[in-house]
Order: sequence, then structure tokens, then C-alpha cells
Amino acid sequence: MAGIGFELRKLLRRDNLSSWIRAYAYAGIIGSGPWIISIVGLVFVGFMSVGVVKPDLLVTQFQVSITYLIALSLILTGLVQLAYTRYIADRLFEKRHDLVLPTFMGLQLLTTFVSGALALPAALFLFPDASFMFRLLLMSGFVLLSNVWVASVMLTGLKEYKQVLVLYALGYGLAIVSSLVLRPLGTEGLLLGFVIGQLVLLTGMILIVAHHYPASRFIGFEFLQGLRQYPDLMAVGLLFNLALWADKFIFWFNADTSSAIIGPLRASEIYDFPIFLAYLSVIPGMAVFLLRMETDFVEYYDKFYDAVRNGGSLEYIEEMRNEMVWSARQGLFEIIKIQSLAVLFYFVIGPGVLKFFGISELYELLLMIMLIGAGLQVVFLGLLNVFFYLDRRRSVLLLVALFALLNIGLTLLSIKLGPAWYGYGFAASLLVVVLLGFFMLDRQLDKLEYRTFMLQ
Repeated sequence: MAGIGFELRKLLRRDNLSSWIRAYAYAGIIGSGPWIISIVGLVFVGFMSVGVVKPDLLVTQFQVSITYLIALSLILTGLVQLAYTRYIADRLFEKRHDLVLPTFMGLQLLTTFVSGALALPAALFLFPDASFMFRLLLMSGFVLLSNVWVASVMLTGLKEYKQVLVLYALGYGLAIVSSLVLRPLGTEGLLLGFVIGQLVLLTGMILIVAHHYPASRFIGFEFLQGLRQYPDLMAVGLLFNLALWADKFIFWFNADTSSAIIGPLRASEIYDFPIFLAYLSVIPGMAVFLLRMETDFVEYYDKFYDAVRNGGSLEYIEEMRNEMVWSARQGLFEIIKIQSLAVLFYFVIGPGVLKFFGISELYELLLMIMLIGAGLQVVFLGLLNVFFYLDRRRSVLLLVALFALLNIGLTLLSIKLGPAWYGYGFAASLLVVVLLGFFMLDRQLDKLEYRTFMLQ
């Protein structure tokens, strides 16, 4: 399949400044586009609704509700995201293209049933003072988002990057327009607009899969047997998403750092805005991550394993191995360099941004810590990506499990120590797993030939 690597290499062939700028811009848009579109879209809807939707608390209720839907649906579907992608990759390697559509639709049906079964009692009993329409839309949004995450990972795994980006732009564009049109209805109107956009987004993803992988039947559940072969990937998906949201949930449900918004949902004014700004800083690092991993590293990775499978000379195998190791290390260090520059840039403009939004300068230190944490998260993603290419799933499982434990433990400790320590739990947990990841990767790359030939 033609992946983004081919597009990026095409842009880099001319080897001039404009080609490099276009390649980095393309990688940044593809790598961060869906996330930026979704988050900025929600912020824009909220901003445009202030003064129209009254009281302002209704807008906050909308944004907080969507944030919880995103977090909980990601954690739930983390169980199957990576495992199902691996299952589909194995079937494509076997040329079993006829299994893609039916198993994808089977997973969508299963996801709908499980997410609906969890959302229904929550909507009925946890929001006694909310309207029926609010609870119905909350449940619908959770089911749709759960299916969207599964479909997004599926299409990304199939290298359909452009289609995913276009669909996110279309879906969230429609969500913005619908929400603005329906905003006189209050929180329910904003939620209905969001649900409409997610429905269009999911429908488009299903149509793309059906177009590229037609089959004689529409639904199949063969993937259930396949998922049982990858319990480590199921655990990785669950723990990774849990780890990323753990510090947010801890701040949300601590009485000293949050306030009630609607039903059981709470938000942290202290923590939420700085972490949002910090995540905007990852775009340059994500661009480098995608460009380096999908060009230099993947090129030598393919050449190395093709030579191993097809009986290449020992000299050529060793040469490709050295190039692959060098490109992996260079890629990771480039991510560090570029992300460090992005963090320094945000260090300079951060105080001005806080002042522009009318936020106290007391948040400045927390913002700086969150910027470092977000930068480390990009480096961590780069490390996990290399481990996945090398099929070192247990190493990935160890790192994400440690990240989850550290983020929970250190964030709880930071709250106990007081406001001066807020944010350090998230950043420190990532620093530990990044350093450990570099140590583990260095050892595994040094033993690559031994693992390739002697452990088969």
C-alpha cells in the first residue's frame, strides 16, 4: 500500500529548502491535523457561543461533556485499537483482503453494543437533573466517538492518512456549523451539532473502508479469535490511554483543584487551560516524528528485513542494519531538538498568551512544566513507534504500564505537596519512561542481529 512515506520521499527528492519546508508542513498537517481540527473546533464553538448561549455555564457544560466523552471513549476502545490493527495487518500480509470489511463492521457492531451498554445506565442515573435530550445526546456522542476512534486507527493503520484528515475536516466543519446554528437551544443544541458532525465523520470512514476493501459479506466476527492472540496489545492500548488521562482525572475529581459542572462531571480551571496550550506545542515534534519515522527509518527497516528474508549477503544485511539503527537514533534526537525549540518558543510567548486570555500569571510555572511534559510525550511516542516496528511488544507494555503507575502516583503526590508542584507528576513520569525507553532501545538495537537470526 502507498503510505505517507512515499509522498514525503517524493517531496524530498529535490533536496532543496522549499521541498524540506513542504515535507515538514505536510507531515505536521497529517500527523497533528485530526487532533488540532477536533480540539480547535470545540474551542471555536465555545468561543462563538459565549453571549449567545446564556448563562455561560451552559457552554462550559458542553465543552466539559465532550472532553469526558473523548477521554472515556478513548480508554474504552484502547482495548481493541492496536490489537485489531495488528489483526488486519496480518490478514493483509496473507492477502486475505476479503476479511477487512466484514471484521471491521463486526467490530463496529461490538463497539456500539458495549459502549451503548455502558452509556445507557450512566446517562439515566448519573444526570438526574439533566433533560432527556441532553442524556440521549450524551449517550449517542459516546457511542459515535467510540466507533470513530476504532475507525480512525483502522484507516491510519491502512495508511489512509489523507482520507482521515479530509474526513475530520468535513466532520468537524459540519459540527461547528451545526452547533452554531443550533446554539440558541443551549447545551442540547451544541451537543446535537457535535453528534451530527461525528455521525458524518463515522459514515465517511465506513464508506472508505467499503470502497477500498469490498467483500461478499458485510459483517464477520473472525477478529474475536484473532484478538485473543494479542493480549499484550490490548493491555498496551488500554494502559496508554489510561496513562495519558490519569493526571487530568485526578485533578478533575480532587475537590481542591476542580469544581462541579453538570451531574458528576467536574473540571479543573487550574489545570485544563495550561495543558491545552501545552499540547498545541507538539505540532513541530509530531511533524519530525512522522517525517523521520516514515522516510529514513522505514526505508532501511524494509531493506534490512527484506535482505534477511530473501537471503541477502551478510555484508549488505550488516550495512542496512547499521543504517536502520543510525536513522532510528537520528530521528529520535531530531524529535528532541525540534521539540526543545518549540518548548523554548512557548516559554517566550506563554506569559503573553496567558495575559491575552485574562489568566493569572500564577499559571505561568504550571504552563512551563506542562510544555516540557508535552514535549517528552512526543519523544515517548517516537520510542514506542520504534519498539513496535521491532515487534518488542513486551517492552512497550512495560513502558506504558510504568507510565500509568507513575503518572497516577506522582500526580497524587504533587497535589498533596501543594500548588507549586502541580504538573510535575505528569512531566516527571514521562521523563522516567523516556530515559528508561532510551536505555532499553539502545540495548535492543545492539542485539538486533542476534534477535533476528538466533531467536527465530
